[in-house]
Amino acid sequence: MNGTQTAIGLRRGRLRRIQRRLTNDWQLYLLVLPALVYVFLFHYMPMYGVQIAFKDYSTRMGIWASPWAGLKHFERFLTYPNCWKIIRNTLSITLYSLATFPLPILVALLFNELDNQRFKRTVQMVSYAPHFVSTVVVCSIVTLFLDRSNGIINHLIVALGGERNDWLSVPSMFSDIYVWSGVWQNTGWSTIIYLAALSGVSPELHEAARIDGASRLQIVLHINLPAIAPTVITMLILRFGQVMDLGFEKIYLLQNSLNLDASQVIATYVYELGVRSGQFSYSSAIGLFNTVINVILLLIVNQVSRKVADISLW
Repeated sequence: MNGTQTAIGLRRGRLRRIQRRLTNDWQLYLLVLPALVYVFLFHYMPMYGVQIAFKDYSTRMGIWASPWAGLKHFERFLTYPNCWKIIRNTLSITLYSLATFPLPILVALLFNELDNQRFKRTVQMVSYAPHFVSTVVVCSIVTLFLDRSNGIINHLIVALGGERNDWLSVPSMFSDIYVWSGVWQNTGWSTIIYLAALSGVSPELHEAARIDGASRLQIVLHINLPAIAPTVITMLILRFGQVMDLGFEKIYLLQNSLNLDASQVIATYVYELGVRSGQFSYSSAIGLFNTVINVILLLIVNQVSRKVADISLW
């Protein structure tokens, strides 16, 4: 009896604390409310339609009335002759992109070492600007630069004694073009979170290190890097959770019939099946397969990070 009363008392105390927190900080919770509504409406409610991956969905019959198909669509994808080529293309591009993960960290460390504040702000602004250029414009710039007849890259190659090439038609070059155009567009913007972490490093630590005779490189290696390590690991975990999640728009805009062997990835294949062919159940099954792989990878990397570095997302 006493145990039950204690449990009830603890529950009531917890409820009172929550109520007090809501009452005292209601303005903050009100600001968060639109974001929560957005996430619920556009991220959680659409999960209702995931069940069509296990059905032979018909727009005429609707989700509930469509007959169950079990794992038929998953089996169809895994036995599709080009299945593993599509998965290989997706992994090769995302892992290549993952290899560029340290670049924003290095750039942030360099920005942090700049003493001239005016020059620092100018360089940051220039490096951030490409992030705000739309994907369509970026792909148009890439296409114009790599054009066989009038592209600036081919003009430079010819001036140096080389031969013109239609770079976007070479499958082996597709990953390089995709990844490095992304580096140009997003590296500067990605430094923001690391610069924010570096701003939390106490100047007293730097001053003490200088008094002890430490060089700039030693300060970076022994003070700055350890200070931002939790942020770096957290961002790395999140990147691993997107290993199979390759953006559709840019791939699709750079894709053509000649580079299809390297550019056909899960996202573009799902688009062709779902939007252009109307095979909604099959495309949903592929999308769900992709999501499950991402979640499993996220859980594994998060667990490894917790054991190795004692840092995790939860």
